[in-house]
Amino acid sequence: QVQLVESGGGLVQPGGSLRLSCAASGFTFSSYAMNWYRQAPGKERELVATITSTGGSTNYADSVKGRFTISRDNAKATVYLQMNSLKPEDTAVYYCNAWGRFPWGQGTRVTVSS
Repeated sequence: QVQLVESGGGLVQPGGSLRLSCAASGFTFSSYAMNWYRQAPGKERELVATITSTGGSTNYADSVKGRFTISRDNAKATVYLQMNSLKPEDTAVYYCNAWGRFPWGQGTRVTVSS
């Protein structure tokens, strides 16, 4: 069955960096565009970044543009999110998916605080 397993979150100080990973299984990963989403406490889930199936094109929410970078390794069926210059407002649980097609994973929690 389809599984999306996010990892790499943690507690980081403002201005710091984290690299999230999402390992996918149960579907032909290389055929799907992939997204990173986040859900902050008390807020709805929001789209953060998108990468096409080949990795040739990416798109970002305005709030993270210039700070976050999405990438993928189709051989490893894994999508990444490099997060730099983190801000307290980036605090959220981060999830990957393919436009919501698949069951959501458990997410990985990112807390940005001094």
